[in-house]
Amino acid sequence: MSTTPKISLAELLAGADAAGHDHAATEKNTGLQHIHNHATGSIVWFPTWKKFRETTDWSEAVEGVAEDFRSGSAPAEESARAFLAEDLLILLNRAAASSDANIFVQENLTHHLTRTWAAGDAVATAMGTDLPSGSTTPAIFVGYPYDVYAQDGGAFATALWNDVIDARRNRALAEEADRKALKPVSRKALKNAARKAARR
Repeated sequence: MSTTPKISLAELLAGADAAGHDHAATEKNTGLQHIHNHATGSIVWFPTWKKFRETTDWSEAVEGVAEDFRSGSAPAEESARAFLAEDLLILLNRAAASSDANIFVQENLTHHLTRTWAAGDAVATAMGTDLPSGSTTPAIFVGYPYDVYAQDGGAFATALWNDVIDARRNRALAEEADRKALKPVSRKALKNAARKAARR
């Protein structure tokens, strides 16, 4: 990893967008990965967790997350676990409330991936340990629903993508179930209930 990153994540992503249709070559040349958003016809690019550390955004993201940890009284690992759980819940709730989950995931996936990786790096920095290498699961991610380092972050991105899309669909199904449950009770059902109550 370069000790002095020279390129921003936005520049990397813009370069990938402009690189043409050979996505495999772009991945190889940039250290990025991608997902096809078939619903919108777009390609969503995101960095591997290693590549993210090589961008100018990395140290700012780590410091921003570390500041959140320092604002509480709990140890860094405990604060990080609570932060990750809350951050994921907020993301999925926002996805569920969005008018179009496909647009939402396209606009929010990369930020959430990098913020999560930054949390892992922030804890390591705060504790004076080596940054996560992907070979083992850091303590803060034990119990987290995603393997954030598998396939250089690709497995995390794919699973999170699916959950964000599902969040909107699940909200719609729950709302439909609620509407059905709130249908007016028939007079016949009310009379039957009254007779049963009278016999008790």
